Order: sequence, then structure tokens, then C-alpha cells
Amino acid sequence: MPARTHTRSTRPDAGGVEIRLPWWAVALPAVAFGALLLLVVAPGQAHAATDGSAVGQLLTRIVDLLTR
Repeated sequence: MPARTHTRSTRPDAGGVEIRLPWWAVALPAVAFGALLLLVVAPGQAHAATDGSAVGQLLTRIVDLLTR
């Protein structure tokens, strides 16, 4: 009895693993980052970060956008 040989499929291999994340796996870290950013740069303390540096100006603009 002859042994069967494995034939290759005609479909090409994707070359990687497809991983699908649930919506909360992306939303929760984004919400946590936003909450921590608001804790670090609270609107009452935003004037301390406006020393003229680029980082201070960026943080001030972010706080202004979030408080609208």
C-alpha cells in the first residue's frame, strides 16, 4: 500500500498571525492614558507648565482642547 504524500495548498501563506482584539482592549488603555494625563496636568495647575518651553505649550494646548 503506497503512502500518501502531502500536497501543498494553492493558497499562499499569510506569513503572520492574525490577532483580533476586542474593542475594550484598545479603549481602556486610551481612557487610562487620558485620565492620567489629566491628573498630571490639571486645569488649575496648567499655569505652572507655561514657562515658554515647547512641552509646556503643548500641554497647555492639550488641556485647552480637553476642557472645551
